[in-house]
Amino acid sequence: MSVRRLAEDQFQPAAFAFTADNAAWAEATIRKYPEGRQQSAVIPLLMRAQEQDGWVTRAAIEFIAQKLAMPYIRVLEVATFYTQFQLKPIGTKAHIQVCGTTPCMLRGSEALMDVCKRKIHHEPLERNESGTLSWEEVECQGACVNAPMVIIFKDAYEDLTPERLEEIIDAFEAGKGAEVKTGPQIDRHTSAPEGGPVTLLDDIKPVRTNLDPKPAEEAVSVPPGDAARPKDTAAETNPAVKTPATAPAAAEANAKAAETNDGTKK
Repeated sequence: MSVRRLAEDQFQPAAFAFTADNAAWAEATIRKYPEGRQQSAVIPLLMRAQEQDGWVTRAAIEFIAQKLAMPYIRVLEVATFYTQFQLKPIGTKAHIQVCGTTPCMLRGSEALMDVCKRKIHHEPLERNESGTLSWEEVECQGACVNAPMVIIFKDAYEDLTPERLEEIIDAFEAGKGAEVKTGPQIDRHTSAPEGGPVTLLDDIKPVRTNLDPKPAEEAVSVPPGDAARPKDTAAETNPAVKTPATAPAAAEANAKAAETNDGTKK
């Protein structure tokens, strides 16, 4: 997987050119980049060349290098670095990329490779007898939680068993690949738990915060004359309590009684 070379000369076409539609698309793509940065379009142009011919040929690399005014070696470096670019002919109906990184390996990707070896070809990047199917082992494809998984062209097929992969391969071989369900192959939605949610199933009661509007308080009837008076519950303001200010006669009698009691004690 670390050494990637172009296909042998017997597989290489003599020339390459975009179709009329792809040529118009390529010109529009190049114009998206600022002046002097048009070489940034190298990856999308290589991808479009691969989609047109099924793989990236030497002629396509030379064509794109000339179109973007890049040295041939720089375009070759990009094509050989990214494993998304196929450098030799692949299956015309399906090219199966089996993830072999640790999560998929622990979940059974070796058994998926055995299926590919049995049904397609014993060696990776080799086509079957009819030239319709091929396969290879690749690095992580970003669906570890749904391991093991494969990618066929641009679609992912996850939560696979060897039996299910055999069915998928047969469907593509029969020309019915578009009918195969993509994504998880078990009862789950994307990466949700199998069979549906298993947590947060209780009704959630909202917690009131100081940001929520407070419930309206019941209006209390207050006489107009008391509307501006402060409410004070201190004992000193209780009108029922007698003080020298409110009952001077009673206060004078209390003071005389206190003096009499003091004289008696002496």
